[in-house]
Order: sequence, then C-alpha cells, then structure tokens
Amino acid sequence: MPTALVTGASAGIGAEFAHQLAERGADLVLVARSQDALDTLAAELRETYGVVVEVLTADLVVEDDVKRVAARISAPGHPIDLLVNNAGFGLPLHFADNDIEDEVRHLRIHVEAPMRLMHAALGTMRGRGGRIINVASVAGFISRSTYSACKQWLIGFSRWANAEYAPDGVSVTALCPGFTHTTFHERMGLKQGHEGIPAIGWLQARDVVREGLSAASRGQAVCVPSLRYKLVVAVTKVLPSSLIARAARRGRV
Repeated sequence: MPTALVTGASAGIGAEFAHQLAERGADLVLVARSQDALDTLAAELRETYGVVVEVLTADLVVEDDVKRVAARISAPGHPIDLLVNNAGFGLPLHFADNDIEDEVRHLRIHVEAPMRLMHAALGTMRGRGGRIINVASVAGFISRSTYSACKQWLIGFSRWANAEYAPDGVSVTALCPGFTHTTFHERMGLKQGHEGIPAIGWLQARDVVREGLSAASRGQAVCVPSLRYKLVVAVTKVLPSSLIARAARRGRV
C-alpha cells in the first residue's frame, strides 16, 4: 500500500487529509506537536479504515525535529509515496508590531520546513515516483504581510518543482484554499464568521482536500478550490495593487 506523511495532522485540513487518504487505503505517518491528539486520530483511523498509522511528534520550527521528519521520509525500505506539507500558523498582519522571533518561527514553518521535507522527499521519489502537496493559500496571490509572502514562495517553488521533476515521475502541487472552516483561526484568537467574511466565503475542509488530492493525481501545479476563489485570483490580476492591499486587511486566509 502507498504511504503518506502529513504534517499538521492533528486537526483541520491535515486531519481531513489523513481521513481521506486512509479511506483510499493509504498507510499514514502523522506529524504534529500534540502527542495526545495524534494518538487519538491514529486510533480512529486504524479502527475505521484498517490502515497502518505511525505517529511522529515534532515541532517543525525546531531544526532537530525537522531533521527527524526528513529522516523518516527518506527511510530506506519504507519510503513515503505522498508528502503533504500542511503544518503552519498565522500571525497578525501588522509586521512591525509583531515579535520578530514569532515572525522567524512563522517563516521557518511555512518556508524552511516544507523546503527541507521536499528535499528529503525528492531524494527518495525521483525515478520511483511520488506526489508532494504543499498547502498554500489564496493569500499567496495578494499582498498581506509575511503570511502572504511565505505562501507566494510556496506557490512559486511548487510551480517550478512540478515542471522540473515531472520527468522523474514526481508531481508537486500547491493547494491554495481561501477561508476554510478549521481551528486555524481559533488558535489566533479569532472567531470564524466574525472577520467581515460572509458565509459564502467559507469552504469546507473535506472539499478542499478532495480537490487537492484530485489535482495532485493529475499532476497539476496549482489548485485553487472552488469557483468563487478562482474568481478572486483572477480579479487580483486586474485590480490595482493598492485596492487589493486594502481589501486584504480583512480577515485571515
């Protein structure tokens, strides 16, 4: 059976990836900071789907933890067939007011950790085949402080890597959802539905993940789930940047 490694797997989009992959028969390696949450999810997946589930507790802003996850990805004899880089957190948009160490950790988890894990995955997937899904954001198409900048990097790098390593049988997909019902916003102290975003602007994690997996299976470099957010991305290409920046101050994507 194929084996998938999912970071940020304890909740939200990561947990949904774990469920949908297990439903398809994939064995799993679940990575997150919370041992209890991972153990609970792993037990549920084993019982429901009968798959093999490993738990790897790691904080991906810590270099040694990233190295442990990278070592599991490239472990001889038990390779990873699908890597889902999903772990992350958000910060307030006011960069100058944020603690710089928080910003550094933010950069590490959104850019450095995915880069290191992709490097490990490519080392074992090239010639054998495999898929990488990088969970980015619609925010990567607009200017919204460092979160947007990190996601822009992830989208751009995924585009390049998808073309570069396709001849080696590896696809790389940047999954770019908009506002999605998860615990992401709650961890920032924000209440979903109270960010000036109408109900129609919110996506369901199950739909986001389903579209992401479908796009990866087709070798698609960038996936923007839902027509409404495809339209948002299209509009960002024609509106003045100053107008987009003002609109982008609302909410967290």
